Amino acid sequence: MKAVVVFATITGNNEDVADIVTDALEDHGVEVEETEMTMADVADFDDADICVVCPYTYDEGALPDEGLDFFDDLKEADLTGKIYGVAGSGDTAYADDFCVAVDKFGDAFATAGATKGADNVHINLAPDEDDIKTLDQFVADLVKKAQ
Repeated sequence: MKAVVVFATITGNNEDVADIVTDALEDHGVEVEETEMTMADVADFDDADICVVCPYTYDEGALPDEGLDFFDDLKEADLTGKIYGVAGSGDTAYADDFCVAVDKFGDAFATAGATKGADNVHINLAPDEDDIKTLDQFVADLVKKAQ
């Protein structure tokens, strides 16, 4: 089984989320490719069974600037048969705009025909021990759905 994990980060928090997800996937025996969003292409998902995006939400609900093309390409892709998950860090200080990009990327995967493998994960700032447990369950759900 193969997974691709794509992340966008300013503070490093979402790279931490991606690293935790990658490590957990590897613990499940999944081969993983982790890529920063500016270096990724939606075609990277072509050979993957599990597709994961870890985006940040900028300002008042905006997607990462460096991820706008990736997001648009994702909505137009055909990811039928792929399992997806989205997990990302945000700041609860933004209230209603907290982790909006996570949900927008989830919607884009659904538009692309992918199958949701786990509930979206919203993390406040840097992932803590409870968040790591949540991400471990997120990965377990993805792997189970992909089997």
